[in-house]
Amino acid sequence: MNRFLLGLIACATMVLPASAQEKVMISIATGPTGGVYYPMGGGMANILTKNVPGLVATAESTAGSVANLEFIQTGKADVAFSMADASWDAYKGLEKFKEKPVGVRALMVLYPNRMHVVSMEGLGINKIADLKGRRVSTGAPRSATELMAFRVLEGAGLNPAKDVQRERLTPQESANALKDRKIDAFFWVGGIPTASITDFAASPGARIKLVDHADVVEPMNKKFGPLYVRDTIPAKSYPGQEVTNQCATVWNVLVASAKLPDQLAYNIVKTVFEKKEDMVNVHKEAQNFDFKNQTITAAVIPYHPGAAKYFAEKGHKLK
Repeated sequence: MNRFLLGLIACATMVLPASAQEKVMISIATGPTGGVYYPMGGGMANILTKNVPGLVATAESTAGSVANLEFIQTGKADVAFSMADASWDAYKGLEKFKEKPVGVRALMVLYPNRMHVVSMEGLGINKIADLKGRRVSTGAPRSATELMAFRVLEGAGLNPAKDVQRERLTPQESANALKDRKIDAFFWVGGIPTASITDFAASPGARIKLVDHADVVEPMNKKFGPLYVRDTIPAKSYPGQEVTNQCATVWNVLVASAKLPDQLAYNIVKTVFEKKEDMVNVHKEAQNFDFKNQTITAAVIPYHPGAAKYFAEKGHKLK
């Protein structure tokens, strides 16, 4: 290449705007493909890339909350979806994060995550105690579903390691296994509707049974802290679901590394709220993105300073 061409290239580079030269790339850890985190995270990545100058956001499929928080810890992810109980354990260095606390901060409270205990009519499973001796998927390894499933079982007086024949499957794998009668029930904690459960419930010959378990909330909170609330999955949330399910709920939180620059954290939260309708078009659980839900009680862990600045500007001082 001659000097003239080299000179032209150099000049072209010099006149490029700063935004074209300085791209900031972030990775958003989401969840398994059959859940809600994955499509919501993909939509969020697209919206952030389109609306935050110089930012390129990508969404990564993962096993779920616990894995996401491990990725925050190792620097493999900058932002992540997590259930409040998992992020609390990570922040405090408890349970799976024992003696290895994660430098994680809350960006915003997202939506309530309802525990689904899915079975089929005719199997005689009407309460959590009926799972004793049954083949049960407690969720994928390193997922928040697995963490909470253990707590639900313990709340009902069952030992997760001894009282059930445990499988560790993703929501899609669990739905397929139940449809094929390879398991009797599975746990999944997520938004409504969850695609894999919808697909299962709509399958020919499948008569979905959501097992009531709100009665375990009190013993769960007594042991693990005030993280869970009694809630419901409304009737007809899934094909063939004719009655309201009484369930346990925990909030979802968008979290970030404490090292994430304040201005970037501010821009992420600001954009997600300003483009809420675009997020609702991705998944209707985004309707729950609300200033009134931004309390330390729901988020559990401290907010990132950049996020706190945005909420303060909007007149919502965090407790």
